[in-house]
Amino acid sequence: MRTKLPSRALNLGAPGSRVTRLELFYDLVFVFAFLNVSSLTEADFSVQGLVEALLVLSLLWWCWSGFAALGNILRADQGVMPLLGFGVMAAVFVLALSTDTAFRKNPGSFDGLFVFACAYTLMWVILIAALWSTVPAQRGPRLRSLVLTVPMVLGVALIVVGAIVPQRLFTSDVADNVRIGCWALALLVEYAVGLLLGRTGWRLRSMGHWAERHALIVLIALGESVLALGVGATNRNGRPISASVVVAAMLGIAVIAALWWLYFDVLASRVEQILHGVRGPERIPAARDVYTYLHLPLVIGVILFALGLERLLGGIINRPEATAHSAVGGLDVVILLGGVVLYLLALVAVELRVSGRVDVVLATSGALLVVLIPVAGRFPALIGLAMLAVVTVATAVVQLAAKRGVRRRVRDLIQQEQDALEAAASQWRQRYL
Repeated sequence: MRTKLPSRALNLGAPGSRVTRLELFYDLVFVFAFLNVSSLTEADFSVQGLVEALLVLSLLWWCWSGFAALGNILRADQGVMPLLGFGVMAAVFVLALSTDTAFRKNPGSFDGLFVFACAYTLMWVILIAALWSTVPAQRGPRLRSLVLTVPMVLGVALIVVGAIVPQRLFTSDVADNVRIGCWALALLVEYAVGLLLGRTGWRLRSMGHWAERHALIVLIALGESVLALGVGATNRNGRPISASVVVAAMLGIAVIAALWWLYFDVLASRVEQILHGVRGPERIPAARDVYTYLHLPLVIGVILFALGLERLLGGIINRPEATAHSAVGGLDVVILLGGVVLYLLALVAVELRVSGRVDVVLATSGALLVVLIPVAGRFPALIGLAMLAVVTVATAVVQLAAKRGVRRRVRDLIQQEQDALEAAASQWRQRYL
């Protein structure tokens, strides 16, 4: 029987609910946001530019996490939720459009800093209002919800202060650093909210929805890698496609396919199955750690790899001599291989959190890539990418052999669940349709 709120405008989700098509549509704006951050970082490729990009990505991730939590509690495609979702979608789109001025104001332009802060504020106003509509009208639940709301409001206030105050009090360079400090403090406050969830009566309506939602955002991040590879390979400015571009494209696809395999073949389903079996007060901390916290470095790792891949392809096309002679070196190789290292270490952390065991294969692969970063930097770009492809594909192959028994059990459970759901759906359709 479907649980409903007193208002027909909002409907609570159910324990067995899954991701809706409307939620996938909402995520298109986050695809644009991720791509925009990557493009801006590529244009200002420096250590400070990367720090700023990581702050923006962390803010976007927190926005997305709040949106995903709302979709877990309330049915995203019923009542007024589509309207609220479109409102969040519009705010995030403006947020993404203004990321190029999020840390500094461009002379003669509309105040992008203020626009960014306003869009961020609007998004959280919508989310907080929607979440508060689900809180029972008793003193206890209201106080517990207030414990979560106050830090979120403080985080939003710090973003607004960072957009307005520094440039009025300090010189340009100092103002940029103060703004970065405000953003970092806002992130610290907002992410600390997650530590309070287990003590406030917060509950996930559907673990399946929560797991699927995060798996799909990882898929979106991997899709950005494909887009980055395609953009890099096709941005030839009239030059004919070369053998180096073809080889680089094939090696890039090999790496992306290996990264997909390492997450989706066994780990994603196994983690979901384990967390389905977690009951009581331990469920929220486990779901928070695995998905909200540990999927952030997972997604950032993929985006950094995509950025490095796009830059590598651009170097091969615009400087063909670099393919045969010049070493790739510098920050480029750190981003390319370091993104994959971050991805692998995040997978290791996820496995450790749910099972208490270190995945030796993934940990060894990550350590090997760390060692290879200075080595690959001494070789041409194509050879560096080939090294990365060999390590990641070999890791997937070894992992397939090492996890053979676990893989069989996970897939058996998936098949049993699918058969049961299909049988129940068939019976319902025969009876009512």
